[in-house]
Order: sequence, then C-alpha cells, then structure tokens
Amino acid sequence: MWKEFVDYITVEIFGLSGHLNDAVNFFIYDVGKIWFLLITIIFVVSYLRTHFNTEYVRAYLQGKSEFFGNILAALFGIITPFCSCSAIPLFLGFIQARIPLGVTFSFLISSPMNNEIAIALLFGLFGWKITAVYIGFGLLVAIFGGYFIGKMNMNKYILMDVKPMEGELEEVQIKLTFYQRVREAYEYTFDIFKKIYIYVMIGVGIGAFIHGYIPADFIANYAGGENPFAVLIAVLMGIPMYSNAAGVMPLVEVLTGKGMLLGTALSFMMAVTALSLPEAMILKKILHVRLIGLFFSIVGAGIIGVGYLFNAIL
Repeated sequence: MWKEFVDYITVEIFGLSGHLNDAVNFFIYDVGKIWFLLITIIFVVSYLRTHFNTEYVRAYLQGKSEFFGNILAALFGIITPFCSCSAIPLFLGFIQARIPLGVTFSFLISSPMNNEIAIALLFGLFGWKITAVYIGFGLLVAIFGGYFIGKMNMNKYILMDVKPMEGELEEVQIKLTFYQRVREAYEYTFDIFKKIYIYVMIGVGIGAFIHGYIPADFIANYAGGENPFAVLIAVLMGIPMYSNAAGVMPLVEVLTGKGMLLGTALSFMMAVTALSLPEAMILKKILHVRLIGLFFSIVGAGIIGVGYLFNAIL
C-alpha cells in the first residue's frame, strides 16, 4: 500500500522518471517506512522500560561475577536506543557505581551496535534470519570485547574521580499509573525522534543518491566480494563518520543492493555506530588514550571478524 502510494506521488503527481524518479521514490518510501518503525519500536520499548529503574540494574550487575555481568550489560545495551556518544552518560554511571570496567565496556559496545532501533530496521530490511545472526555476533563482540578489556587491568587509566562506595545500591520501585507510563513513553519517544530524524533523512538522502545515480559496478569494484580487503576498507571508512543505526541503515540497504556483500555492509554500519571519532573525543576526557586505543582495537577487530564471517556463511 505504501509503495503504491509513493509510486503514485513520484510518477503521477511529480511526473518524475529515470534516475531522478528512482532516487526520489527511494527517499520518500524509506523515510516513511523508517520513521514508522522508529516511532513504534521506541514507544513500545520506552513504555516497557518504565517498569524498572536503571539504578536497580546497576545494583544487580554489581553483585554478580564479572563474566555474567558482561552478558547482562550487553543484553541491557539492546534496550537502550543510544548512539555511541549518547551511551556515555550511563557508561559513566556504571563506573561511578564501581561496576567492573570490562562490564561497563560491554554495555558501551552493545548499546549503539545492538539497540532496538538497529534490530527493528535490520528486521524490516533483511528479515529475521539476518537479524538474528547479527544480534548474536554483535552480542559476542560486546561480551568478549568487554571481558578482554576487564582482564587487562586498565582501571588505572580511568581519569575521572570515582566516588567512594557507600553501601549497596538499593532497588527503587517505580510506581506510575498507566496514563503516566504512556505519557512518559510518548515524551521519551518524541525526544529521541527529534534527535535522530535528521540523521534518517541525511542517511536516506545519501542512499537515495547512490541508489539512483551510482552504477552497481562502481560499488562492486571497490567493496564487492572480489576485493579481499573490502571489510577492512569499510571499517576504516566508517570510523570517521558519526551516526546512529537509523541514519546509516538506509546506506546498508543501498550498498548491498549495489553489489557490496552483506558482511562488508554490516561491518561498515557497526563501525559507524559503535566506533566514532566524536566518541573518542568525549572518552578522552574520561579515559587515558591507551584505554581508548585498546577499546577501539578490540571492537574494530571484532567487527572485521564479524564482517568476514558474514561474507563466508551468507
């Protein structure tokens, strides 16, 4: 229904044809589809999140073994719709709660890479099988990446002052009416949407241009399956960029349609969302450059490995 309506707008109303029609049609169709997914998924998850408090989550993680904490932190990252930079405040909260450093990094890796927005968009574009494999490998990168960082004894490279422990954190019960929960979910959804809708339009706009005007052979020659360094190149290209899953996902759809292997495209997306220069600049105020370098190296290696593995099995 939506596709037919968009076709009617671009052809019958605007009178477009050829490459321009392909680009404009792609832009309108994907913006509408992605906005709908974003609003729906963020609202549902935001409503569910009103039933528990992050202070309780932090207290629960604090009392568990470190590896179990890595798993829980990575899973918790799925329900936090953050980009790499906006995940940092909660990352700081974890450090202040004296949760093991590796556990906090599992969250910092998982949150932008595996959040519900990325999952919803990936499901809408590529189906549940690709989505399930992506979630699995994304969690593995977050869990074992954080675990490895924790084993490196890098606490001395935390530059911020950590508050002394004053007893255990206690669960804070959240008592809200149904109306209050819906209202809070609505306000949170609107706030998140205001921050990311422009990234969606920019990402879709770039994707629309590529879809309409860039020949498939051009993409295939430089980042197709014949280039053994395609995944590495995609990751290096993604790091200087800054976006969230909503902004970069349309590019993944277009690049795969133009001949880029799915593993290469997903590695590009994971590099953009989980590793970024703005994130490094913010973390530099909190962490020593050696710890930041270790973080980027481990996550980058994991992303590259996931890309090559995806290309091999799909």
